[in-house]
Amino acid sequence: MCAPLDARLVAQELAAAYASRSAAVAPSERDPSFDLARAYAVEAELTRMRGAGGRATVGRKVGFANKAMWRVLKLDTLVWAHMYDDTVHYATAGHASLPIGRMFSPKIEPEIVFKLKRPLAAGLDPAATLDAVEWLAPGFEIIDCVFPEWRFTPADFVAAYGLHAALVIGEPMPISASSIPVLVDRLPRFTARLLKDGELAEEGSGRNSLRSPALCLAELAAAVSRQAGAEPLDAGELISSGTLTTSLAISPGETWRVEVDGLDLSPLTLQVLG
Repeated sequence: MCAPLDARLVAQELAAAYASRSAAVAPSERDPSFDLARAYAVEAELTRMRGAGGRATVGRKVGFANKAMWRVLKLDTLVWAHMYDDTVHYATAGHASLPIGRMFSPKIEPEIVFKLKRPLAAGLDPAATLDAVEWLAPGFEIIDCVFPEWRFTPADFVAAYGLHAALVIGEPMPISASSIPVLVDRLPRFTARLLKDGELAEEGSGRNSLRSPALCLAELAAAVSRQAGAEPLDAGELISSGTLTTSLAISPGETWRVEVDGLDLSPLTLQVLG
């Protein structure tokens, strides 16, 4: 039986793999006992390392927001990881560009992004959850995986920055008290079209994010509250609430666009640079 992996060493190895664009062996392949508790210890060490390097956390992203996968993967909730001040970018007038030349194997995911205006407690219904939100916006999360052939467990996912490489945020839509009932109704039902170079690549809906991005946000608050040592969701945090479509590989020179029907959100266009 192999000795349990050291969280600090795993964090250093994975950080080095991403920095050098090198493949890495997934922690669970080296240590079958590598579980989510130990993965969050690695994630915390990565956050500490990034902080020591002058970077600040600005929010969190979720993973495995498709509840149909939980039973197969032996999950009882979604998983999460931090995002940073140098990985989150804002589009201008609905357009942005992003270099990916330093990434290993990037993919794109259209998502709904929330900004909290106050701390978010666990156990709230969708309306009360949205009452803690300042705005929502369309977003593109760029994920990147150094594990060969994108093979990983949920624990590996958490330990590898949650695969978070970048988040591009489109034009925000403010949330008012009067708009919350409408959003509660529409967030499960809106649709999204993902276009690549003007051609339809994927279609998705709010149901793909735990049946509603508002429910996904509430579940994240609950998951964080159950994680020992994790700080509760706080005012000012950005939350990327899970992909609305399947993840698709991206390459320099491509232009991606997401268009949303059913919510008053402007399209978001991203030019991928080398």
